[in-house]
Amino acid sequence: MEKMNHAFEKMKMLVGMEGDDDQQQPALEEGNSFSFMDDFNRQCTLTTKQRFYGFAICLVAGLTCTLLSILVFFHPIKFGITFTFGNLLSLGSTAFLIGPKRQVSMMLDPVRIYATAIYLASMIIALFCAFYVHNKLLTLLAIILEFGALIWYSLSYIPFARSMVSKIMLACFDTEF
Repeated sequence: MEKMNHAFEKMKMLVGMEGDDDQQQPALEEGNSFSFMDDFNRQCTLTTKQRFYGFAICLVAGLTCTLLSILVFFHPIKFGITFTFGNLLSLGSTAFLIGPKRQVSMMLDPVRIYATAIYLASMIIALFCAFYVHNKLLTLLAIILEFGALIWYSLSYIPFARSMVSKIMLACFDTEF
């Protein structure tokens, strides 16, 4: 059991969590835009073990939904729903790991604000097309947009990845025939 606790402590340091008492910091002043998130973080105090379990369960459920969506690929509406819910669960899993306040602040970081907005908007559009419009072509187009936004959003967490991919894409499409 001691080895397991030691492994949890290493994982906490790896993801930037100082300890369980970091959740009990005093609230910021009322004028701060993150006061809601501070209140939310204080109300949702989880132990490190609970955070890892929540992360693992959400991640496995999200990946399962995403992989199961392949089975209904030729039914774009069902595919759009399962693929998008899988993405939402996978995205939410990291909130367990690093906390909702840090998750939101990382998503709203100036480096990735546009990628986040496009990614979240594409998920909303995909669900809207699947639930309300019931148009297979629009749902499929929304899923393609969502997949591209997912890749671009994921690349925003890797240093220089988006600039490298942009240069490669420009080099591929800039060749003269």
